[in-house]
Amino acid sequence: MTSTERHADAVDAAALEADLRPIHPPEPLGPEPRDEAPARPEVTKSPSPAVARAAAVLDLLAAEGHPMSTTEIARQLGLAKSSTLNICVTLEQAGLLSRRDGDFSLGRKTVELGAAYLRGFDIVREFYRECSSSRYVRNELAQIAMLDGDMALYLARHEGRAPLRLSATIGDRFPASITAVGCVLLAELSEEVIRDRFREPESLPRWTDHSVGTLPELLEKLEAVRERGYAIDDRETNPSVYGVAVLIPPRTSSGRAFALGTSFLKAQMTPASRDGVIEELFHIRDNLANPMYLTD
Repeated sequence: MTSTERHADAVDAAALEADLRPIHPPEPLGPEPRDEAPARPEVTKSPSPAVARAAAVLDLLAAEGHPMSTTEIARQLGLAKSSTLNICVTLEQAGLLSRRDGDFSLGRKTVELGAAYLRGFDIVREFYRECSSSRYVRNELAQIAMLDGDMALYLARHEGRAPLRLSATIGDRFPASITAVGCVLLAELSEEVIRDRFREPESLPRWTDHSVGTLPELLEKLEAVRERGYAIDDRETNPSVYGVAVLIPPRTSSGRAFALGTSFLKAQMTPASRDGVIEELFHIRDNLANPMYLTD
């Protein structure tokens, strides 16, 4: 190993050791967010409260990411323990939950449903092919995301040369205001819509000292995206990560817009490598946005 390679490895190790953070949101900076409202008032407003409660159980287990007992589920959702057990057993019978040692977690059926949902987006399959055949992006972490309210929902992830554990994976939701993929999608909305969508302070969480945390900052950032033509996440989601993203416009007038982005360690980035990736992102974007683009 040459001295240059040893130095690069040392930089990578130092960056990861100093700034490694979990995929799920860190504690926000600034004022504490409001406590979440109890689930019971929300689910009883549904035309079918039982279905709403079942959905709330699935959402909770997905958010927590670990098996939970019926007692814990009932406490967090504000439901009766007996009702919670009935819901969990029914979901288990449907394959939506699995049980081990008395605790429940998401079942295999949720994977099947998620895969079926993603199959509805041809662009996801084409994304993987484009990444594999590219010159620069194939070596980086690349992602496809869509806008879900004030969050960016990640639909696909190409690992590249080495997995980057500091970024979102498939199914994760990150605040759109601090992600490159989120901001390139938000930039398509009017100022009036942005002001309404981010009127509450807790809709603008600050994950790092570099995150935008106010509405004026977000509006200024989105204007820069429109002028530049692509979005940047300069250590806003993680102090070690730099990301860029471009918009994939809808293929039809009734279609949905997506975002195509890449993320890499800030310590490894050079202006030349960044510019090469951005140029290639636009090339991939043009292929994915072309309604005549077909794959085998």
